[in-house]
Amino acid sequence: MAQTATRVPKVTYAAIPTEEMDILHSAYEESLGRVRKGFGDSHPMYIGGQPVRTEDEFDVRAPADRTVLLGRFPLGAAEHARHAIEVAHAAFRHWSHMPYGERLTLLRAAADNFRAQKVDIAALLSIEAGKNRLEALGEVEEAADLISTYCDELEQNSGYVRDAVPLMPGERNVSVLRPFGVWAVVAPFNFPVALSTGMLAGALVAGNTVVFKPASATPYTGLLVYRMFAQAGLPDGVINFITGGGGAIGGELTTNPLVEGMVFTGSREVGSDVYRKFAEPYARPCITEMGGKNPAIVTAHADLEKAAEGVMRSAFGYSGQKCSACSRVYVQREVHDAFVHLLVERTQAVVVGEPTEQGTFMGPVINESAVETYLQAVQDADRDGKILFGGKRLTESKYANGTFVEPAIVGALPTDHRLFREELFVPFLTVAPVDSLNEALRLANNSEYGLTAGVYSEDLSEVDRFFDEIEAGVTYANRRGGATTGAWPGSQSFCGWKGSGSTGKGGLGPYYVQQFLREQSQTIITEQLTPDAERLEVEAAGE
Repeated sequence: MAQTATRVPKVTYAAIPTEEMDILHSAYEESLGRVRKGFGDSHPMYIGGQPVRTEDEFDVRAPADRTVLLGRFPLGAAEHARHAIEVAHAAFRHWSHMPYGERLTLLRAAADNFRAQKVDIAALLSIEAGKNRLEALGEVEEAADLISTYCDELEQNSGYVRDAVPLMPGERNVSVLRPFGVWAVVAPFNFPVALSTGMLAGALVAGNTVVFKPASATPYTGLLVYRMFAQAGLPDGVINFITGGGGAIGGELTTNPLVEGMVFTGSREVGSDVYRKFAEPYARPCITEMGGKNPAIVTAHADLEKAAEGVMRSAFGYSGQKCSACSRVYVQREVHDAFVHLLVERTQAVVVGEPTEQGTFMGPVINESAVETYLQAVQDADRDGKILFGGKRLTESKYANGTFVEPAIVGALPTDHRLFREELFVPFLTVAPVDSLNEALRLANNSEYGLTAGVYSEDLSEVDRFFDEIEAGVTYANRRGGATTGAWPGSQSFCGWKGSGSTGKGGLGPYYVQQFLREQSQTIITEQLTPDAERLEVEAAGE
């Protein structure tokens, strides 16, 4: 992949440099032409730096147009996962014993690769995952910043080596965080660059080696992520890339005793199963982020224009296929109708279309299974509530070969309805009136999930109460750019509570890398002890 020659402005989920948009769009259009030239090729896995192919392959197609073959990838099996684990295990000693400054130099070079090639990566991401161009560019920027943030965190903590209090003269006590060994990294389709890179970076910065399996819907983007690290000069075997179905490969990754840790992002059902299985034959670290059913609260003191904009962007950005997407809204009754009017007005203006086109806000959902989930939800909503906007699959003209649906807004449902409880991962939003902030908080917290949440109120006492009482790891107040979405490395940690996460420590933040390390206490006798000191040492050892 050629590096981007033109300086392209930085895009985040919250900041888009409008004065430089022409540069950005021109570079993106050039990249589209480059990446399309490689469509239809067969691509290998990489184990120990060597390409590995299989007789059986699977096709990867664009969700916006299923007639477009993006590429073919190996249908890896348990033996490929086993080989990758063994290679990663063999590479661990050299990588973990490398001075951490040298490791960070290589990983920062990987971050530079992402930045240099971000427009090409974003163009492919738009096509393979169906993400609009600005969100795709933001995701690649996030990947680079994730690596940089985690490198800085390790460096600022001196490699997580810390002196402890000596018990007696001549003694030095040190607490050291040390890497585990081989980590399995299992990535989702919805952020195949940023989430994959963040999980990989956390493990690699800490000195672990990895076996990386991307989602089967987005292996091409996963391959580019692998290449950014490989091209930075990481030793062979430190990162290994395997593709295929989750059954055989996942079984090997969760049961092989050489795998010392696992990091997974995906559904609560699969994540919980992985977490249970990975506890055998003994408890091993398993970091899971398992989605959400994320609420927004709009009080009578809200700026309704701001609230409608933020909820719409959060609910329908990337077709609702974000772990952080807003999927339910509780609106104080006296402003309910006015808010819904503004929300529907903004949603009517949403452009659904080919994700690579400049004006598109919402592309396709990822596959036919997602369409079926959407249509079933619409059917249930039509039966039990009222569809306020949307609810149809789009099949005419430019939509004919893709998996496109309208953004949907639903009201008049009972607040205990399944559509208020179950994560759907499609552009589907439920709205309910409430009598008070107290009722809104109760309903918002009445969920097995606790990932993100947002509030709109110009009353600071209400905002303070929201932060004090909401049961979610990522919280926002009065955010026009997204009611519950838009976390960025070093700015907002992305942490799931309750059924949304397993560790209580989030990605993007200051505690993430520590989860890929285990503590060792080291006691060193630095001086010859007197007889009295020797006696005291023996007595202390007896305790």
